[in-house]
Amino acid sequence: MKTRREFIKVSTIGVGSLAAAGGLLSSLPIKDIFGQSQKVENNKSNANKQFPTYCEICFWQCAAWVQTDENGEIKSVTGNVDDPHCNGRLCPRGTAGVGMYKDEDRLKNPKIRTTVNGKQVFKDVTWEEALDYIAVKMKKIKVEHGAECTALFTHGSGGKFLGHLLQAFGSTNIAAPSYAQCRGPREVGFIATFGAGIGSPEPTDIRNSRCLVLIGSHIGENMHNGQVQEMSDMIRNNATIITVDPRFSTAASKSKYWLPIKPATDLALLLAWIHEIIYNDYYDKAYIEKYAHGFAELKEHVKNYTPEWAYGITTIEPHVIRETAREMRNASPSVIIHPGRHVTWYGDDTQRLRAVAILNALLGSWGRRGGFYNPESLHLPNFPAPKYPKPNRDWRDAFPGKFNLAGLALASGVCDATVPSITRDCNIKGWIVNGTNLIETLPDQANTIKAIEALDLLVVIDTMPMEITGYADVILPECTYLERYDEIRTSAHRFPTFALRMPAHAPLYDSKPDWWIAKELGNRLGLSDYFAYKDIEEMLDWQLKSVGSSLEEMQKIGVKKFDREEDNLYSLNGEDYEFNTNTGKIELYSTALEEEGFDPMPKYTAHPEPEAGFYRLNYGRAPMHTFSRTANNPQLFELMEENVVWVNPKIAEEWSLANGQEVWLENQDGVVTEFPIKVRVTERIRFDSVYMVHGFGHSKKQLSRAYGRGASDTQLVTRVMLDPIMGGTGMRGNFVTFHTSKPEKTVPDSRKVESSKLVKEEGGKA
Repeated sequence: MKTRREFIKVSTIGVGSLAAAGGLLSSLPIKDIFGQSQKVENNKSNANKQFPTYCEICFWQCAAWVQTDENGEIKSVTGNVDDPHCNGRLCPRGTAGVGMYKDEDRLKNPKIRTTVNGKQVFKDVTWEEALDYIAVKMKKIKVEHGAECTALFTHGSGGKFLGHLLQAFGSTNIAAPSYAQCRGPREVGFIATFGAGIGSPEPTDIRNSRCLVLIGSHIGENMHNGQVQEMSDMIRNNATIITVDPRFSTAASKSKYWLPIKPATDLALLLAWIHEIIYNDYYDKAYIEKYAHGFAELKEHVKNYTPEWAYGITTIEPHVIRETAREMRNASPSVIIHPGRHVTWYGDDTQRLRAVAILNALLGSWGRRGGFYNPESLHLPNFPAPKYPKPNRDWRDAFPGKFNLAGLALASGVCDATVPSITRDCNIKGWIVNGTNLIETLPDQANTIKAIEALDLLVVIDTMPMEITGYADVILPECTYLERYDEIRTSAHRFPTFALRMPAHAPLYDSKPDWWIAKELGNRLGLSDYFAYKDIEEMLDWQLKSVGSSLEEMQKIGVKKFDREEDNLYSLNGEDYEFNTNTGKIELYSTALEEEGFDPMPKYTAHPEPEAGFYRLNYGRAPMHTFSRTANNPQLFELMEENVVWVNPKIAEEWSLANGQEVWLENQDGVVTEFPIKVRVTERIRFDSVYMVHGFGHSKKQLSRAYGRGASDTQLVTRVMLDPIMGGTGMRGNFVTFHTSKPEKTVPDSRKVESSKLVKEEGGKA
């Protein structure tokens, strides 16, 4: 059945077929759907030079230098030795910025969806035409529904400028999937405990730690550059690493202890560790007495959470639980139970991360050397602009009384608020999507597509033709980070630093930077006062001069270090301190959660188990790829072309599966992967689980390298375990089985499933 917004797969449209098309687009020039090469002339005045940048391929944003060759072409990217994020060393992704820049599959021209002879196609247009079209649509939404009915989904630096545009327009519906789909539960859990979140990069003092506990945190495969380097220092210093994972990960191979836990039982292990720390007097008594609230209540709460109790749930033997608890005690306070990054698992994730925070508190690691340091950043003022208009409503109005502890907008919540409902004053009508492939990022693809089909406007701004571009009304080609200025990187670290990103080459083809897109669109929307600077160079220079630097200085040095305002890198060594909680203390017993009607202390709740013949789907990262964004990068593709599915030998024997054999995976709701995936038979995965790397199985043929390589785990995530506290979308409650040939029976395509199963976890409620 056709919809008014079809997924466009065609790559070209003939001149003859367009002759019949009328209206706004009938006179526009026709090219290949993703544009012809319009490469700018080499700028030889930039030959054999280096330009400062910071990486955009992952959130770590390592500062670097971009080198050019004798023709002024970008040649290589190397780390900046003055940057605490990378210390001059880049990971494979960081060096692959050149591949991103040179990828011939890049989006090259603006495009608008139109219909020719009853068929929906994309047509090349000028930037003026594309921006005029968007402005007309946004104004129409504002008049008919209100500015609040436009939303921004963003990932990366461009969100700064586009978010400014949207707030000036009158909407605060600005969401990054990295919150509800990744780190949100840990932020809420740690704020409920310490009154402060974790942030990015995480302020973990790994290089000085004597014991590092990784519970579902794949440092090394996640390739968090600074943490990987510090973990290497730990290993050289013979410090203890404890890895809890149903898979023998790279981190597990470097660990003193590997605990191959039964999936979905992590909270039981954490509670047993808390029991051991308290009832064996392993906790830091002076620290807890001075800084903590609710210790007596916590002690009573975990009385029965013994290692023997946990053994029956986790399959981790009691003596191992006790030994690892002693290892933590022996290292205290230089011990870190790592908070992880992608922590949306089972729906009780805020409470699970509360347990992680509580364990760190008991061991006295928060604010201590070898635990969590106190990060510091230096604020840059915003360029002068009028106050934002106050919206009449936002995404929260679609969920009255829910998710009050969520600190940022939920991408999944904005998506749900877009699906038509008669109970809401306004369903969101327009999306601007920048640098995030929502089809592969949000769980429950069917719901995402249902929301998209209800939109009046979908604008996609990206460097590559991802799956989301196939649903767009307007596609705007973003230039790569090596071709643009962006905001100054001011992320917090052990000491404040600034890092500059500047273009090493003019944008290739007809691509543009986000700051320019936001400013030009703002002008068309009557918001010129919010973009009063002539260009971004004027804005950056004004900001930098306000703190005693300048754009000229930063162009030469790339990274500028500042002294800390206070000597408080480790701030809790007996000094008086007031935490930003209701009690002013570390809250082992959370009054904030209690006020919202949730358990003030974590409780273990059992999660669904797979049916016979099904196995829990675990997914993760590879060090050379960033989600689904880099699968087509020519440099990174050479390092990893496709994902495989890890299968335990016992299960492989039962199914007669062999290494390298192709299988199709089917989940509990009958969804089958669009493409097959090869089997890897290995004892490094438990018998009740399978594992695959996220970000493969692309269905976009314009991704000439990545198309059809491996399988998409996102297609299989149709059961979402909703965290009732902050709305995080737990995605590890899905199970799969195998097909050794493509099923002949009719099975639902994930893009056509009418509804998925939403599992609301009640374990977190009081």
